[in-house]
Amino acid sequence: MKKMNPVVHFEMPANDRKRMAEFYTNVFGWQANMMGEEMGNYVTVATGETDENRMPLKPGFINGGFYPRPEDGSADVPSVVIAVDDINEAVREVNSHGGKVIGEPMEIPMVGMYVSFVDTEGNRVSLLQPKM
Repeated sequence: MKKMNPVVHFEMPANDRKRMAEFYTNVFGWQANMMGEEMGNYVTVATGETDENRMPLKPGFINGGFYPRPEDGSADVPSVVIAVDDINEAVREVNSHGGKVIGEPMEIPMVGMYVSFVDTEGNRVSLLQPKM
């Protein structure tokens, strides 16, 4: 049986990160962390209690992030991030089964290797090989 790879993160676009952070903080109690330009103005959100490394304390929930909405519409919808042991092998699997990888895997400092793809149904999904 093939190993199951879990969904570990979600991502959504935002037009105004300050407005978005206030909304999710006020409505759901999420904690937003505004990253700088060196991290693409990404905003991470904790959706539940986390440890000192910002990892979920309770099983069953994931954290997420918001990225600036691209003007070209290339990443204009929410997506999920799937953890894999070997991102290069996962890229080969995606390609060999009809998906289309977008660009090359890139390193996210202190997080791991990351790349997005489009599945056979047109959904944007991402892969993450966490840093060990």
